[in-house]
Amino acid sequence: MARKETYRSKNIHKLSPENSPILDKPRFTIDPEVQQAFLEGKVILIDKPLHWTSFDMIRKLRSLLRIKKIGHAGTLDPLATGLLIICTGKFTKKINEYMAAEKEYTGSFTLGAVTPTYDLESDPEQFKDYSFVTPELLQQTIKKFIGNIQQLPPIYSAIKKDGEALYQLARRGEEVALQPRPVTIKEFEITNIALPVVDFRVVCSTGTYIRSLANDVGASVACGAYLSKLCRTRIGDFDLKDGVSLEKFEETLKVS
Repeated sequence: MARKETYRSKNIHKLSPENSPILDKPRFTIDPEVQQAFLEGKVILIDKPLHWTSFDMIRKLRSLLRIKKIGHAGTLDPLATGLLIICTGKFTKKINEYMAAEKEYTGSFTLGAVTPTYDLESDPEQFKDYSFVTPELLQQTIKKFIGNIQQLPPIYSAIKKDGEALYQLARRGEEVALQPRPVTIKEFEITNIALPVVDFRVVCSTGTYIRSLANDVGASVACGAYLSKLCRTRIGDFDLKDGVSLEKFEETLKVS
């Protein structure tokens, strides 16, 4: 069987007019006062659903609000869920400030295999025995990654080299010399173990790739691992518990 071509920027949640609510025109009248408030500037906390890209959400909200000045403060991969900060109007000036804030994630990594993208955007391969992995070994391993560390980003990432995203070079099979980047892992804890799946919580600096963290833990315990679930629960002082689903947000816009 031929291996499927991978990476989110090619296989991300591509939407067409016939199957996508994102591209649908709003079927309701927005409250003029509500719309004006968003034109002037607001911060929207959205609980991003699985499979949507961050840009999908921007397109949808731009359509709902009928505004142009809108952006998000920190990309979430299509296979990640959780907090997405969206800014409109004057608050778009704060996007860089919000992006630089500390992040918190919960999720799972699966031991015993790796993937080219370090997550489930590509198929698991290089399967290995993981039965020797104990809770004690995992606890000892994660301690190595707490603090100021040097992290290699995934080759399948949007980081640019000479103006071109790394994933584009990787898809063409070109060799890329990755450079480690300084990141800070403030907290890293194991919350549950049901081998081969390990649940975790991480508090980290901006620029940290949780996919890379999962891959590095797998390499350190010598059986491989890939990120199998991820949710962003906090960005700075903004918490997921204060976020709303797209459906609930849409309801707040309708004329009563």
